[in-house]
Amino acid sequence: MFTPADLLDRLGGIARARLLRDFGCSAAHLSAAARVGAIRRVRKGVYALPTLDVKVLTAAAHGGALTCADALRAHGVWVLPDVDDIVHVWMGGSGRRHPHDGCSCVAHYSRGTSGIGLAPVAAALVHAYRCLGDETFFAAYESAWNKRLISAEDRRRIRGELPSAAHWMLDLARPDAESGLESLLRLRLRLLGLTLECQVGIDGVGRVDFVIGGRLILEADGRGNHAGAERRHTDLARDAAASARGFETLRFDYAMIMHDWPSVASAITSALDRAMA
Repeated sequence: MFTPADLLDRLGGIARARLLRDFGCSAAHLSAAARVGAIRRVRKGVYALPTLDVKVLTAAAHGGALTCADALRAHGVWVLPDVDDIVHVWMGGSGRRHPHDGCSCVAHYSRGTSGIGLAPVAAALVHAYRCLGDETFFAAYESAWNKRLISAEDRRRIRGELPSAAHWMLDLARPDAESGLESLLRLRLRLLGLTLECQVGIDGVGRVDFVIGGRLILEADGRGNHAGAERRHTDLARDAAASARGFETLRFDYAMIMHDWPSVASAITSALDRAMA
């Protein structure tokens, strides 16, 4: 027979007692394992491995599943790096909150049964839109789609739960966005009234991130992606090849896009003015 700790390890680190009993773990087995520290009693009827992420444990103690940015990161979705200690909990449609020491949890109610552990990606995206704003949601949505973590049914569910004012972002989103940085850049440029061609192949140059107006190339360099003299030489050679074919190239790094967007936007609009003159 599996020990309670073995079963929890196979069930994602946390489970309700009734599920553990289905696999042969009696109440006596669970109590004995909890007494020696092999497992942890989170609250009545819920047990977890003591090594489980503290936010997942806190969400379970509150009565639901960890959601929003922390759940998305745990699923492998790219989320803007805005870390805090607040635990966001999916309570399902009408889950009951359980008071616990030091509680500062944010409860999210939306259709479905929350369970415990991590909220599904689709639910976490809906909650991220409500809490974290358009940019964080859009980049995470494209990341989840690119990683095949949301299905067509999930996308229909998300559209149904978001207000109609947000549907333009869903229409703009693509499954082939290769980084959160590119997603943010494309969203921000759309707000400037600019429509981009994405991941464009140019003869003699190769694939570039974006092209505007048929003549302006935009390259978004993620943190660490273009470090080193050899990579720098390759970028310069590509830019020279593009220039020889009538393109102007603007290249922005992570810090500029994230923290100095007005300068980036000004450079783009000025370059477009020159290209269209």
